[in-house]
Amino acid sequence: ALYGIQTWVALPTEDEDTDPHFEHHDKPALPFIEAEGKSVRLILGSAYGERAPVKTFSGMFYAHAALAPGAVLPLPEDHEDRGIYVLEGEITIAGEAYPAGQMLVFRPGDPISVHAGARGAQLMLLGGDTLEGPRHIWWNFVSSSREKLDAAKEEWRKENWASGQFTLPPDDKDEFIPLPVRS
Repeated sequence: ALYGIQTWVALPTEDEDTDPHFEHHDKPALPFIEAEGKSVRLILGSAYGERAPVKTFSGMFYAHAALAPGAVLPLPEDHEDRGIYVLEGEITIAGEAYPAGQMLVFRPGDPISVHAGARGAQLMLLGGDTLEGPRHIWWNFVSSSREKLDAAKEEWRKENWASGQFTLPPDDKDEFIPLPVRS
């Protein structure tokens, strides 16, 4: 199966005005951990004694896990915030079953083991340091400040790609998506 997941990573307050950048790392550069009916591809951050080459601004992990039927996978315990998104199949945690499409968030410090159901499971594992204060998301904008979020909306509306806050890729200016209208 092919999955497409858009993931936002909030930055610590002191880094959230950092210029955007993109990194590409081929599949072989991303750590792959395999054992007893489970495999984990670490996409960013550190988990299970491995570290991905992608630059991060805080301690975190993001990984794809494939579990064979009945396989058991403990979540990394060295990250305060942790969660799982169930892509396919079903998992059981502490006797409760969770089907595909579920997002689970766990209390800090709780040891969590994931048990794959009879068809196995495909999961996205994620977590990291708790950030200082709340984050706000609206469409493609994330910020610790509602004022910065409103300013970003206004900048996008202006479509000033030459000297404004946002720049579209040089060969992709025809794909501009206008700011959604919301009440």
